[in-house]
Amino acid sequence: MNGFRPFPSDNAWNQDISGAAVDPNSDAIINFIGPSIGLHPDFGAGLYAGSSMGIPYSVVGASQNLVNINFTAYGDESDPGPMPIPANAQIEGYPNPGNGDRHVLVIDNGSCFLYELYNASANNDGSWNAGSAAVWDLENDQQRPWTWTSADAAGLPIFPGLVRYDEVGTGKIQHAIRFTLPQSQAAMVPPASHWAATSSNPLAPPMGMKLRLKASYDISGFSTNVQVILTALKTYGMIMADNGSAMYLSGAPDNRWDNNDLHNLSQVPASAFEVVQMNPIYTAANVPQGAVPAIASFIASPTSASSGTKVTLTWQASGASYYVISPQIGAVRGNTATVTPTQTTTYTLYATNQYGRTQATVTVAVQ
Repeated sequence: MNGFRPFPSDNAWNQDISGAAVDPNSDAIINFIGPSIGLHPDFGAGLYAGSSMGIPYSVVGASQNLVNINFTAYGDESDPGPMPIPANAQIEGYPNPGNGDRHVLVIDNGSCFLYELYNASANNDGSWNAGSAAVWDLENDQQRPWTWTSADAAGLPIFPGLVRYDEVGTGKIQHAIRFTLPQSQAAMVPPASHWAATSSNPLAPPMGMKLRLKASYDISGFSTNVQVILTALKTYGMIMADNGSAMYLSGAPDNRWDNNDLHNLSQVPASAFEVVQMNPIYTAANVPQGAVPAIASFIASPTSASSGTKVTLTWQASGASYYVISPQIGAVRGNTATVTPTQTTTYTLYATNQYGRTQATVTVAVQ
């Protein structure tokens, strides 16, 4: 990453919350979670039962081919392809992914887009199957449309919340950390956009809830690497992003981790944390409503061309957070793109913001 931090400094993942107010229900929520439950690093070195520990990620450049994504579950809440997913992209749990979440995370370091797939598997033709997928513009603040999932249950990006060895090795984590709990209610706190309730108890946390390690908690007895993680939890906190094992922290697998050292995190109990004030909390009764993007025009020039001729696609739209063009282009910024169709092709422009998605089409005839 060469020191690059995904998303702007004001993004929820990057905010210093060390001075943020404590939620009035903090003690009750911590008691519901289980005050004696310790942190657990859901990442490490080597293999466990034949699978790697953590959520891996791949980095590609502008030369990576775009491939189609075939959706098997939540296609109506997913960003369409194509996406630059290499055939050998590591699936969570590699080399034996099994039947877990099978996340695939790919960063295009040329365009600064992040692509994340859930329940992913590669096909022989280069395409991928996925239960859901999301594109994230790492240069801008962006969220999923309200009530839409992502590759994560909370509708959040995964990569920005991973503990990575390279940043721990520099002595500083400058972002919140992703974590899971087994019980959640049908509610969400920004930056989350989606819930996947497993409990009707009003004390069950909503997706997007932030926990912060108390400033008074003494971390001096831990190793330098663990202190880096705990310092981040005091400064940036951790964000609940999925249903899973209690107080599990997400990170990337790396053979440089010292697993025995990481497991000293289990000495830090939930009672050492406090809930950062949750306001607003959204439920089915008050999900935000607003205008979806408006596409005024989407045109091709020329509209008819010989095979392999460059064609310029241009659009005018308002209210969009990001755009995807399918096929051939994928995620794109601005209001123009170049394609080289080899057969008559209909292009679809998808314009998305926090309230939903609008689409328009244009056909280029190939002689």
